[in-house]
Amino acid sequence: MTDNAPLKHTALFNLHQRLGAKLVPFAGYEMPVHYPFGIKKEHLHTRAQAGLFDVSHMGQIRLRGKRAATALERLVPVDIIDLPKGCQRYALFTNELGGVLDDLMVTNAGDHLFLVVNAGCKEQDIAHLQLHLKDQCDIEILTDHALLALQGPAAAHVLAELVPESAEMVFMTARTLVLNGVECLVSRSGYTGEDGFEISVPNQHAEALAQLLLANELVKMIGLGARDSLRLEAGLCLYGHELTPAITPVEASLLWALSKTRRADGARAGGYMGAEKILAQIANGVERKRVGLKPLGKMPVREGAELVDEAGNVVGFVSSGGFGVSLNAPVAMGYLPTELAQAGTLVNALVRNKSVPMQVVTLPFVKPNYYRG
Repeated sequence: MTDNAPLKHTALFNLHQRLGAKLVPFAGYEMPVHYPFGIKKEHLHTRAQAGLFDVSHMGQIRLRGKRAATALERLVPVDIIDLPKGCQRYALFTNELGGVLDDLMVTNAGDHLFLVVNAGCKEQDIAHLQLHLKDQCDIEILTDHALLALQGPAAAHVLAELVPESAEMVFMTARTLVLNGVECLVSRSGYTGEDGFEISVPNQHAEALAQLLLANELVKMIGLGARDSLRLEAGLCLYGHELTPAITPVEASLLWALSKTRRADGARAGGYMGAEKILAQIANGVERKRVGLKPLGKMPVREGAELVDEAGNVVGFVSSGGFGVSLNAPVAMGYLPTELAQAGTLVNALVRNKSVPMQVVTLPFVKPNYYRG
């Protein structure tokens, strides 16, 4: 998009306006950063009860065809071929140098693969898929679907009141469920560290479904501000911050996401962009790693702050930082040399020419509450 291009609106734009949202430009869309409730209260409400997020700006894509799974494996270091029907997997698009082009969710929906990609990378991801997969499978871009995320410890109770079979689902599974009379693809997943669901619903039915969910007193609409603070506490990567084309999945401490089947001794080792470098890093280690960082004072340390060692040498950087509302303390993530990446290590961040002491801590900052059955 050009700077002069008009901002796009999701199917819930009118609802956001009626609810008094503060709307800001984000990834080419006019999106709610918060509501009159405020970011702090929205954050705490999601941790305590249930928050409803409009994430319709993200890209939703269907891959169809017998070779779709095999083809997609050429672009991600993840086991797609053996992904069971009704299951979801976190994946990463990599480049030839092993860096990350985007992270995404892949669901085996039975007769197709369902992908959700980041809003800011949507156009490049679609072009990436079309360049490499157009002769292998059909690529369908779902511009007519919204995406709602219902997150928090009360999310399962709220959804089960509308569709009881949702209670049978566990973390990283997906089903087609009828919600408010409409077929929706629902996954038990999210981006907050809490139990919850993401619901793909046709645009024309999105507002009615959102209003039905909001009719439950446990549910409040939550903006992108709290979504970011929630994911930071949960130690979850954000593309453009913890993940970039210059950062590999191994450096990002995402070894758990690299399927054993695709590793050096796996049945389908390598075969994706950057595999040589990534497999070498798995075998030999990396020079830097993503870590959790806790400032030893009240001052939040934001993205971009340099990290220095005892001698004042710049050794790393903060990739995300802010206030951990649940902890009532600042938190951050960043990159440090592997030898400094152990929990308990002390470094300093440079904030407006002042040194802020920070301690390396184990991620996540808050215990995840995913429902695994």
